[in-house]
Amino acid sequence: QVQLVESGGGLVQAGGSLRLSCAASGSIFSIYAMSWYRQTPGNERELVATITSGSSTYYADSVKGRFTISRDNTKNAVYLQMNRLKPEDTAVYYCYLKRLGTDYWGQGTQVTVSS
Repeated sequence: QVQLVESGGGLVQAGGSLRLSCAASGSIFSIYAMSWYRQTPGNERELVATITSGSSTYYADSVKGRFTISRDNTKNAVYLQMNRLKPEDTAVYYCYLKRLGTDYWGQGTQVTVSS
């Protein structure tokens, strides 16, 4: 069983920064790609960023150049550094991992960007 716990959300003014963290249980965290998704009310979850086991990264066009995903396999953690935040970044952010065909999600952390 995998558990994912996010932290680091909050309220920030436009142009500000936040750093989200996701702590994962399990001793083989390092072999899995990890992702951050976000969701606003009435909309589907959208992929924000992914980091592979080899630390290759992918970003949605809407966050490219502003957000940075990273991982620390010694701490079983993945991070999302969010800079130059915009009001449209307001959402619940979720950590995600797929293991042996099963999807695992964290509980989500709210990010609110005021204009």
